[in-house]
Amino acid sequence: MARIRVVDEGVDLHNPTLVEGFPGAGLVGKIVADHMVDAMDLTHYANVHSDSFDQVAVYDRGTPELASPVRLYADDRGEVLVLQSDIPVEADAAEEFAAAFAPWLEDNATPVFIAGLPTKQRSSTPELFGVGSGAGVDTVGDAGLARPPERGVVSGPAGSLLGHAVENGLDAVGLIVECDPRFPDPVAAKTLLERGIEPIIGRDVSVGMLESQAEKIQQAKERLARRMQDGGDASSEATPLRMFQ
Repeated sequence: MARIRVVDEGVDLHNPTLVEGFPGAGLVGKIVADHMVDAMDLTHYANVHSDSFDQVAVYDRGTPELASPVRLYADDRGEVLVLQSDIPVEADAAEEFAAAFAPWLEDNATPVFIAGLPTKQRSSTPELFGVGSGAGVDTVGDAGLARPPERGVVSGPAGSLLGHAVENGLDAVGLIVECDPRFPDPVAAKTLLERGIEPIIGRDVSVGMLESQAEKIQQAKERLARRMQDGGDASSEATPLRMFQ
């Protein structure tokens, strides 16, 4: 079961959009979430606990205080939430978490889930397209996002959560972006922020810092990417279904 423990009672939520940042293909969601927390100076709002998560604690540079590995951050208006995760989630755990976390989402926020589409060859600007469930379909259209160019499937945490939304008629948005299948991809994250997240939340998320720190981000994330590869297929990613056509 999933439990949300609020750590800052001073935050008032006002129908927020929640951006999910579980590590996935290209670590795009992870990079986006980390950048939004820093660039928008978000407040640590709550910890997210699940029996299906690895039971670990995380620490950070310059502070002795331990933290939960999965956390929610909020802006000062209570209109944007970001789920920041420092751990990958296995496939079975993702399904259990989705079923437990979805009721809280339904009552508190409209989610935007992120999936990387591993692509060996692409143009300098990664392709991005949007999908949705319920009112999320209108959100995708209003944001001017491209439609999927082919059939595909979303797996991992994002896939489980989107699947739960479809099965239960809930509002949700999925953003799918081409990414490097082997390494962290800050270029894909930048594309997703500028052309996906910003139009949906109606806010500017400065990407200048992301551009200037792209090399540093890649080096810092490579160890997590290797951990995920060693742990099996647990990434949130999109896969074309060409074999079925």
